[in-house]
Amino acid sequence: MYGTPRYNYSLEATANSTLPPLINAVEIHSLMLLTEMMTDLGDLEAIMGIREQYQMKRNWMGDPCAPKKYSWDGVSCNRSATAPRITALNLSSSGLTGHISTSFSMLKAITSLDLSYNKLNGTIPDYLASLSSLKVLNLTGNCFSGPVPDVLLKRSTSGLLTLRTDNGTSKCNNGLSPDNISKKKKITTPVIVVISIVPLVLLAVALSTLCILRRRSQDALPLIEEVPERKMDVQDHQLQFESKQFTYMQLANITNKFERIIGNGGFGTVYHGYLEDSTEVAVKLLSETSGQGRKEFLAEAQNLTMVHHKNLVTLVGYCNDGEHLALVYEYMAQGSLYDYLRGRTGHDRALSWRERLHIVLEAAQGLDYLHKGCKLPIIHRDVKTSNILLGQNLEAKIADFGLSKTIIGNAQTQVSTMVLVGTPGYIDPEYYKTWKVGEKSDVYSFGVVLLEIITGEPPMVEGKGMVHILERVKPALIRGDITKIVDGKLHGRYDVNSVWNVLDLAMNCIEENSAQRPTMAEVIMQLKDSLNLENAHERGDELYSEDTPISEKSAFVDLSASFGPSAR
Repeated sequence: MYGTPRYNYSLEATANSTLPPLINAVEIHSLMLLTEMMTDLGDLEAIMGIREQYQMKRNWMGDPCAPKKYSWDGVSCNRSATAPRITALNLSSSGLTGHISTSFSMLKAITSLDLSYNKLNGTIPDYLASLSSLKVLNLTGNCFSGPVPDVLLKRSTSGLLTLRTDNGTSKCNNGLSPDNISKKKKITTPVIVVISIVPLVLLAVALSTLCILRRRSQDALPLIEEVPERKMDVQDHQLQFESKQFTYMQLANITNKFERIIGNGGFGTVYHGYLEDSTEVAVKLLSETSGQGRKEFLAEAQNLTMVHHKNLVTLVGYCNDGEHLALVYEYMAQGSLYDYLRGRTGHDRALSWRERLHIVLEAAQGLDYLHKGCKLPIIHRDVKTSNILLGQNLEAKIADFGLSKTIIGNAQTQVSTMVLVGTPGYIDPEYYKTWKVGEKSDVYSFGVVLLEIITGEPPMVEGKGMVHILERVKPALIRGDITKIVDGKLHGRYDVNSVWNVLDLAMNCIEENSAQRPTMAEVIMQLKDSLNLENAHERGDELYSEDTPISEKSAFVDLSASFGPSAR
């Protein structure tokens, strides 16, 4: 093959063809030399057993951990050992049915296992307690029956395991113990009494509402419908956290007396700290002068305990000690996407286009989970580059749920608010007009984020007043000059088609009419297409680099010779 200097191809029209021939792609297969070791045999046998039992529909092909670039979805591995070990498995909302597989007991190095929001049934097996490395076990949202094994409860109460369950009850109403059934019978009579007075209560509420409406109309104020929110009074309703509770003194020790500040927000200050096992954490402490109240702060805490996804920040624990209220969550070592784009991270180099695509793709997956993966869909309401945090390997996670709002009801796609919330430059203009926010409001904000990664510029800059990023992009967009739009720090190292694809997506996201905007699921699909284009571009650069032997270069098809303009 290497001895052949060139291959010529020709396309001929069929008898009933009315158009000239057209070729838009050539697929080239090449061998890859894998330098990474295959997954530990014990872990490999376990994960294959899990795949077989649950008939996993994910793209679980080949080796789970190697190569790193193509590791299985939901599987995290430690590659520092001789053979990679599976350390985390996220199968949340994966449609799993039946009992918990015994294969899980073979994952001896696993530290986190998330089986939440599936349809698993039967009893919770006590052999899960034999996994000595397991630190987090999430079993919420399943159909289990019977009590939680004592050995798991002991590990949880001793602080060795973060255990999330449904307190032994089944969401499927098929696993109630005899005690629960008898209690259910005992409350039958009071329920009948309560039902009998419901019409009277509804009548009283209707009359009260009518009075309020009349009073408001007399004051000539616009009426904005308010959707009931979850009530979270610290004194009357203790949050049902499943994470570790810290005292204020413990937080002082963790942060070395609140020595290092790593961020500030509407709630207060965020400090860096270390747990006893040297795990790095971020401690968000509510300040006394916070513009946001304890209710909003607790809303963030409540949301963090309810949602679990690899692209959402994980809650480690909380503090509710007298006047002191704080959240302790995983530390994201590389700061925020905003910091990286603004050059505030201390790193000499800028993010490549491929890295930027990876980051926004993962952020989009986190938002899509909030919109569609949660039991009650959640609108973030403050999507921006400073709320996209980056881990050690630039993995992206959505943070700051303080302004988020739950959508009540399956058919409802918007909620009304009395106060404008969000960050200038990212706020949906339709929100200004209607005071209603929905999933498409987050999509608009994400569109601004996409414009930021393309241009490297903030959403608002000083000019004649404050000039929005869209207004700055429009002139070059009309001229079709992509070079005037793309961040100069990329130095032209990007696939032009990939950038145009993302720019087109961004413009669709910020459509004035929210109904014309894509969903986050559609955003994810287009970002994956853009990433594929960039990956192909980078592989092409490698194939035609100056170091490539001439004999290898000649093995590739010279399309320009066979398909010039005249062939089109």
